[in-house]
Amino acid sequence: MIRIVIADDHAIVREGLKRIVGAADDMTVAGEAADGLEVMQQVRELEFDVLVLDLSMPGRSGMELIKLARAEKPQLRILVLSMHQEMQYAVRAIKTGASGYLTKESAPAQLVQALRKIAGGGAYISAEVAEQLALGAMPGAAAASHEALSAREFEVFRLLAAGVSVTDIAGRLAVSVKTVSSHKANLMQKMGLANQSDLLRYAIRHGLADPLEP
Repeated sequence: MIRIVIADDHAIVREGLKRIVGAADDMTVAGEAADGLEVMQQVRELEFDVLVLDLSMPGRSGMELIKLARAEKPQLRILVLSMHQEMQYAVRAIKTGASGYLTKESAPAQLVQALRKIAGGGAYISAEVAEQLALGAMPGAAAASHEALSAREFEVFRLLAAGVSVTDIAGRLAVSVKTVSSHKANLMQKMGLANQSDLLRYAIRHGLADPLEP
């Protein structure tokens, strides 16, 4: 039996996922989480096989949670289920430690297929993501500037690109305005960006300026 923990901050999404998993005779829902704190609590306290993780969790970014969960349980398999369709998010998630990536627009049968493959030790990614991972591993491959960002810096970058103010970002991430401003300064320096317009142009060029969940 494949034991699954579902992590998403929207109750209606968790309920839908639980129904899909519950309909499969070889899977069971071992637990659920609505924020980053609950995710790590489940990781530490429960025995399960696959974590289904939303990238946009309150408190901690999905990328941070992938790293933390894998550090706590190196054998844990993680399937990212996100609203972001852009390939850059999938590539970053896989590089961070996820075993698969699906968008929330995927069919229920595709989710079940992905869970089975990941639980069996495989990976579930698109051909485009696999190609980007292969190209990035080639000698002499030039990394994009945003790939040098930490998980938190990348989350702040994503929110800034979506037009969210520093104050609102602080509220979303449950950190201080000063902390967000520090992250913004660091990421601008790392990426060689002079202002918000440069940041937005970069985000559009690399397919990172997508809409956010409410």
